[in-house]
Amino acid sequence: GGKIPIRWTAPEAIAYRKFTSASDVWSYGIVMWEVMSYGERPYWDMSNQDVIKAIDEGYRLPPPMDCPVALHQLMLDCWQRERADRPKFGQIVNMLDKLIRNPNTLKRTGGETAVRPNTTLLEPGSPEASSAVGTVEDWLQAIGMERYSDNFTAAGYTTPEAVVHMTQEDMARIGISSAAHQNKILTSVQGMLSQMQQMQGRMVPV
Repeated sequence: GGKIPIRWTAPEAIAYRKFTSASDVWSYGIVMWEVMSYGERPYWDMSNQDVIKAIDEGYRLPPPMDCPVALHQLMLDCWQRERADRPKFGQIVNMLDKLIRNPNTLKRTGGETAVRPNTTLLEPGSPEASSAVGTVEDWLQAIGMERYSDNFTAAGYTTPEAVVHMTQEDMARIGISSAAHQNKILTSVQGMLSQMQQMQGRMVPV
């Protein structure tokens, strides 16, 4: 076989030359990142070996500047380690269609909290974008979990500050029974918490 374009290729395709529609979804996420970053090179000047190592350790590309939160979340979904956890192309089309019909969801960007190119990759599951989302409802929509909006409201989790202290037990208690959904929400919650802490750390005494 010929050479594999490492930067665009899913980990299992690199390791076992196992090419499927799920590995194509990974590549689609990378192309999406290229488009949103206006042609930036994925992983910049990192060597192929460093890219493989970083991906294996759970690092992912950060949101391009001014990239809508919802689109970067879609990229992160495409880059799930487990093939089965990645969206199918049909789901991606539906998701993009929904975003086009609700352009307001594309107005929320990482803004100043987005990682600038040539700095670092995102740590495992820490889309900083979460903290740039104003309301709990917007945040759930950005990570594709808006179906649980009523669960959060009914349980009194109505602000990001309240949400960041939730545990897996809290998720189950408010009616989120799917372990995959609990993990997806908790991952985003951790990203939100670290971002809040970073932002507090940036405050200067006056």
